[in-house]
Amino acid sequence: MKKLLLSLLAACGFALPVLALGADEGYPWDKFPAEKMNDMPALQHGAKIFVNYCLSCHSASYMRYNRMHDIGLTDDEIKKNLLFATDKVGDTMNVTLDPKDAKEWFGTAPPDLSVIARSRAEAGKGSGADYLYTLWRTFYRDDTRPTGWNNLAFPDIAMPHVLWQLQGERRAVFVDEKNPHEPEKSEQRFGHFEQITPGKLSDHDYDETVGDLVAYLQWMGEPAQGTRVRIGVGVLIFLGILIVFTWRLNAAFWKNVE
Repeated sequence: MKKLLLSLLAACGFALPVLALGADEGYPWDKFPAEKMNDMPALQHGAKIFVNYCLSCHSASYMRYNRMHDIGLTDDEIKKNLLFATDKVGDTMNVTLDPKDAKEWFGTAPPDLSVIARSRAEAGKGSGADYLYTLWRTFYRDDTRPTGWNNLAFPDIAMPHVLWQLQGERRAVFVDEKNPHEPEKSEQRFGHFEQITPGKLSDHDYDETVGDLVAYLQWMGEPAQGTRVRIGVGVLIFLGILIVFTWRLNAAFWKNVE
């Protein structure tokens, strides 16, 4: 039953990340650098990466190009850097890839990424941004897979590693360890990565690029989240001041009452 459930989840393209390496909790998620959410250049760079590498297969049908005004981009910058020939600034971020063709070619239609960062949080492991940040940093070569790629955060992933030219090609090295619950049995666990061919970016620059991409995906899931947080902080400050005045007024009102 468990294998059947995992198979059904994997068919969704971005299924829940469960790594069958002998550890029930799966591969641990890395922490997304949350400070990038307040970094406009990072968000703009992330939007560029998303359009150039993700939007050819994955749509973001709940997002309009002109909403990128909120991250500091003008209509002219959007037109020059982020739009394809037939798109307009007011259009939603859709793709021309037919879902039927995608299912035939990839085995499943690529999911819409409008709210992907909000939908992948998992208790005890991290936020959806943590998951995506880990996902893009744990691809490795696997000749047994149809695409030639596999992933630690999402084993047997259906999509290839579209950022491989930036990161280069890596191989995952697994080690045999005894099962702590059944010492007579051994299981494979991830050990480390070995670089096969170098990428265009250094490890640090690649991690920064992935962080920018995930920051954009996180922002896209709720473009007003920055405004919401600022308003929330303002309301809490106002309530704090109001409590002080209310407390003093209450003390003044009751001071002569025995």
